Amino acid sequence: MALYLEHFGLTEPPFRITPHTDFFFEGADRGATLEALIYAVLHDEGIVKVSGEVGSGKTMLCRVLMERLPQHVATIYLATASLARDEILHAIADDLALKVSPERRSVALRELQEHLIALYGAGRRVVILIDEAHVMPEDTLEQVRLLSNLESNRHKLLQIVLFGQPELDHTLAKAALRQLRDRITHAFRMRPLATPEVAKYLSFRMRAAGYRGPEVFTPRAVRRIARASGGLTRRINILADKSLLAAYTENTHAITGRHVRAAVADSEFAGARRPARPVLYAAAAAVAGLAIGAASQWIVNSPPPRAAPPAPPMAQASAPLPVKEELLPEPEPQSEPEPQPEPQLSAEQARKLAGYSAGGQRLLAERLAATRELLERADDEHYALELFVTENADPVRMERFLLRAREMVPLEELYVIPVAGGGEYRLWVVFGDFASRAEAAAAGQRLPPRYQQAFRAAPRSFGELRRQL
Repeated sequence: MALYLEHFGLTEPPFRITPHTDFFFEGADRGATLEALIYAVLHDEGIVKVSGEVGSGKTMLCRVLMERLPQHVATIYLATASLARDEILHAIADDLALKVSPERRSVALRELQEHLIALYGAGRRVVILIDEAHVMPEDTLEQVRLLSNLESNRHKLLQIVLFGQPELDHTLAKAALRQLRDRITHAFRMRPLATPEVAKYLSFRMRAAGYRGPEVFTPRAVRRIARASGGLTRRINILADKSLLAAYTENTHAITGRHVRAAVADSEFAGARRPARPVLYAAAAAVAGLAIGAASQWIVNSPPPRAAPPAPPMAQASAPLPVKEELLPEPEPQSEPEPQPEPQLSAEQARKLAGYSAGGQRLLAERLAATRELLERADDEHYALELFVTENADPVRMERFLLRAREMVPLEELYVIPVAGGGEYRLWVVFGDFASRAEAAAAGQRLPPRYQQAFRAAPRSFGELRRQL
């Protein structure tokens, strides 16, 4: 039981890292993705893929999907994706209480098909949800493809949803798995939360846990959590939980940037750290066992450190303060000076951008330079329209696209973002710079009809786009 529940008027911990479906956050496209998954499962939409980084909420989405599907849908949840080719067949049969041939795979497959036909005739549907699919052996993935072929005269007998990390995309890109890749009819990506979405997420989780007061997390605290977590919900939960504990030990109800700095310093994913400052939260560490006190800065966007304020003349003339004075709380956030503007691109991000060459293509070189300039200055909370992402980073191919595009849209509004990963680049093509998500969405409605049909234009904040680097 979290120590701070009574202090904040909570009925249960708001930021557990284990999936709890009552805390499913429908913002940041999560709700829309859930509805699309339900539709795909109920309408014979073939194999569906959901990918996202570690801690982006895939397992939570999977659990909520299981709860929201109608009663006539039987769900088979496979959490151990490393099953061998024969093992997955028998695991499915076990969930359906079906005994199949232990010797011949072809016989077992036929027995499974007959059972599924009987279930379909009785009005039942069967969906297999495979978690951690990125660790599934290629032979087992091939078996998944064969399972997707099971059908009656007119209908698929099995719906399959794959949940996995981005490594799943690389696996499916292999030539040996092209038949499986071709059967994927829908692919969804669990994107990180932008800063405004982090604020809504924190508020939603607190209120789902019973909190009824004013907002607990100050804007500065929200920004620090968003930056340090990279918008990943598991990391947000970890930082928020530790921040609440730090505030509890100080007997305050407002979570400030100070509390988040302490939480970041105590987290394994905080990145490179600076030498520790004097321990400001020794009392909190004594109560909670937290190694709080060293304020670390995140590796991507690190603001310059502020010099400590000079001591007043009387303090300078007096004897050195005893060590216990270090436990005095810092001034309230409103007395702190506003932070200096932070560089929008880190040196590492700039290096990765520069690592992609235009290959002598004039239009591409111009758009890459304009993209770099935009990413350097655009606010995190401004938006662009993502037109498409391509794994084919051939400069000549992108140049041809730009030559055609200038006949359709103002070329100065098109930006090409090279994103490095696994020793290769993929290209994100985005359009415009808009002050809000609503403005970006409205601009999407004004795109040429051909673009509206070809691309599923989606608003992406520049904070999110920079995190992809």
